[in-house]
Amino acid sequence: MSALDVLDWRRRVRDLYAAVRAEADPRDGHRLWWQGRDELMAGHPASPLLPGDRAGFAGLSVAPYDPAFRFEAEVVAAVGDGRPERFEAVTGTDGVVPFRRVGAVELTGLGTVDVWWLASYGGGLFLPVRDGLAGRPGGTFGGGRYVLDTVKGADLGPGRRPGSLVVDLNFAYQPSCAYDAAWACPLAPPGNRIDAPVPVGELVSS
Repeated sequence: MSALDVLDWRRRVRDLYAAVRAEADPRDGHRLWWQGRDELMAGHPASPLLPGDRAGFAGLSVAPYDPAFRFEAEVVAAVGDGRPERFEAVTGTDGVVPFRRVGAVELTGLGTVDVWWLASYGGGLFLPVRDGLAGRPGGTFGGGRYVLDTVKGADLGPGRRPGSLVVDLNFAYQPSCAYDAAWACPLAPPGNRIDAPVPVGELVSS
């Protein structure tokens, strides 16, 4: 895998999410996303799938779309609430990656999760979620999943109200380290962990 392979992966992810945002029906966008991720994972040089896993790859385990897990949530500045304002993720390829908390979003019925900004060159929003199914067979990845990671193109866009984001957990996906332990990924910090189960998005294969 070369730097140009990674660049092409990010271009394709960016274009895929642009197509998702262009769909009027989130279900149609979800179908595009699912198909696009399958294609990238199966055949792209920058896929995190190990070479031995690609030959028999039959597609990701993704739950059917459930509109109950789609939110247009206002980002509320969380000042003086005692929660950490920064966290640093140690990664294998990018060294120590700093994040600064820009606020939080309330996901009705599930809980409140923090929204982070990549506090280094380029910047970008980062919203991981670790839910009550994390680490369970057929559930979700133990370290949490990513919903938004805009520096890498995973961006569902703004909500209809000013200051809001589309936080659609049907698009939650496993980070690269879920497939290859050689990757070291930023995982969900305490402010991004909820007890409620989130049985949608990309799941751990049974």
